Amino acid sequence: MATKKRSAAPTANKFVSKSSGNSLVPWLGLAAIVILFDQLSKITVAKLFSYGESLSITSFFNLVLAYNKGAAFSFLAAESGWQRYFFTVIGVVASLLIIYLIKQNAGQRLFCWSLSLIMGGALGNVIDRLMYGHVIDFLDFHYKQLYHFPAFNIADSAICLGASLFILDELRRVKK
Repeated sequence: MATKKRSAAPTANKFVSKSSGNSLVPWLGLAAIVILFDQLSKITVAKLFSYGESLSITSFFNLVLAYNKGAAFSFLAAESGWQRYFFTVIGVVASLLIIYLIKQNAGQRLFCWSLSLIMGGALGNVIDRLMYGHVIDFLDFHYKQLYHFPAFNIADSAICLGASLFILDELRRVKK
């Protein structure tokens, strides 16, 4: 009768993933950092400014307390209130999809960085919608007094940076 050879020592924990690169922890941590900075900055501005108040920092940048009931560039902001729940659901569903994608592609660092930034920004704005009914914006860039870019926040910046990294990652992948 043949005997089977045993492999070296069995792992102490059978639930440890075979690939340590599949951990969600660093990516969820990055999203949490984005949320933390976003919420702290919004709370600070909301405490220091009254609605509509502006403080000129440079010739092209102001801090201003603005509320956005819509999405990017105040899209749907003038609607009756349904958009609050619509954009909240979109942010939560997108975050769940992002968690799934990160788990499936945890070894692709740039891809996971991009999605973590997007998720952190989306959830930062979801928190605002749930707590206040609108998103707090405060970064106001302008050219003289001729053009003001719509006010935005750290969450919006993280989403834009994440989207840029996502595009860069896709362009790099296409070149391979």
